[in-house]
Amino acid sequence: MDTYNAFSLTGIAAALAGALNIEPPRCAEKANPFLAEFLANHAPEGHVDRVFMYNPDAIAHWVYQKYTPMFAGVARHTQLGLPLQTVMPSVTPVCFATMYSGAYPETHGIRRYEKPVLKIDTLFDAVLRAGKKCCIVGDTQCSMTHIFRERDMDYFAFDTIEEINAKAAELISEDKYDLLCVYNGNYDSTMHKTGPESEASLEALRQNVQAFDAFAKQIQQQWRGHRTLLGFAMDHGCHEIDGGCGSHGLDMPEDLNIHHFYGIVNGTEEHATK
Repeated sequence: MDTYNAFSLTGIAAALAGALNIEPPRCAEKANPFLAEFLANHAPEGHVDRVFMYNPDAIAHWVYQKYTPMFAGVARHTQLGLPLQTVMPSVTPVCFATMYSGAYPETHGIRRYEKPVLKIDTLFDAVLRAGKKCCIVGDTQCSMTHIFRERDMDYFAFDTIEEINAKAAELISEDKYDLLCVYNGNYDSTMHKTGPESEASLEALRQNVQAFDAFAKQIQQQWRGHRTLLGFAMDHGCHEIDGGCGSHGLDMPEDLNIHHFYGIVNGTEEHATK
């Protein structure tokens, strides 16, 4: 029998808003109880100063289960592993719209692979209403740098993973964003061409883990005086198809089951309790 993870991706937006002690997006479903409890137990009054979201694309729960040792660079910075079920259709713009609005596709309006500017209230809008700063860094064609446009926030888009991650490191050094989201789509791109478990795809996975590891270490060193929630948070999973290629978008555990990771880190200077 196929098994689907119990908690929906819709619970992430409200939980992240709660972490920042702000109101959730207006149409968001209730906060994921495990993430909310984790924050309550690991941060004063359940709140942090910053949220850093690393968004790799298409890393399935089954990939994590089969290649768990490869995730050591994520595990060393996180304390909560959160099995989730993404939404249908399990394609990138639909799923990221759900992650950051907290709403199901029938509410947020993206129901197929398209990249319109999302009009529904999102976590980014909630952060801006609270007088905080947010930013998205990704590639020029990705959903993350398209569907959340037309907001008074910063966007940076580049053609290569190297440029994206170099800019993200630069922005971490600038130490000015309350919510910083970084998208890396190299695993998804390689998976489609050569399959989820090809040598090239597993190398892309290693690169994703290494990037998160490096960002987490940099945040701990440079976001001094801040308590930060880190997220390693993908949009959907994947499966192999004929010809040794990979795909996603179906109502099946391989595509819908994902596994987020969350952790709290403090800057190297003593954090003042707020």
